[in-house]
Amino acid sequence: MTRSSLANRSATKIRTRGPHVGATTPTPAMAAYVRRLVLHQAFRAGVGHIGSALSIADIIVTLYNDILYLPNAAEARRDRFVLSKGHAALALYATLFATGRITRAQLDTYCGDRTLLGVHPQHGLPFVEFTTGSLGQGLSWGVGLALANRIHKSSGRVFVLLSDGECNEGSVWESIMFASHQRLGNLYAIVDVNGQQALGYTRDVLNLAPLRDKWDSFGWDSHEIDGHSPSAITEAVGLGERTSSQPHVLLARTVFGAGVAFMESQIAWHYLPLSRHQYLRAMQMLRDETCERPL
Repeated sequence: MTRSSLANRSATKIRTRGPHVGATTPTPAMAAYVRRLVLHQAFRAGVGHIGSALSIADIIVTLYNDILYLPNAAEARRDRFVLSKGHAALALYATLFATGRITRAQLDTYCGDRTLLGVHPQHGLPFVEFTTGSLGQGLSWGVGLALANRIHKSSGRVFVLLSDGECNEGSVWESIMFASHQRLGNLYAIVDVNGQQALGYTRDVLNLAPLRDKWDSFGWDSHEIDGHSPSAITEAVGLGERTSSQPHVLLARTVFGAGVAFMESQIAWHYLPLSRHQYLRAMQMLRDETCERPL
């Protein structure tokens, strides 16, 4: 995607929509830190869904560090974020901590007794709008939020992050049709196009390619982007700001398990926990001298 000066001006506008906790840390460095947090917490808790969290780290960090207007969790005009692919919740928790929105003590309760930080997001944790994880539901909730914001004349936008495998669900396409019919220009769907899901590669389980053509045919403003490029993500959202009569979709191409070579594009890391040897090896791969913050 060409980085035009016009688009760059849009990106700058978005970054100044409101206060961003932690915005002094460059987004790529923060994303590297979030990946290390994901590995550390997953290893400590002995749980999986690591590859899914790594694939969306750049997307979530860019949203929370550069794009979302979130002065606090009670502001009625705040932007809303829905993590529809809830099994990747650890990336969200790590980002909330990295941007100062939850404490380290809260993060360290991940998968513990009586925690609000479960394997899937749970409503009750600040900035978690809905309990998610039942795939195919998040976009419908996002559509409802976007329509409610328009009815109440709120400036808040709604961002929903879903997976390409999730697009197998019929409820997703019902939401897509409804959003287009209602011309919800305040709605942004971001699809994590990592090419795989729990039981195989998406092309083999249920091939939806070419995915962009399908969203286009339903009347959405679509953008194909590099999902690991903060500038590409921010620019695409900025371009979407110029089209108020259509909902927007960012088809974000990512690598499952991004940053850890032995996890990348490997189906098994949808579920597997880390051994100590694998943890140390993965952490070494993610070592980044620009973001050597303590874990």
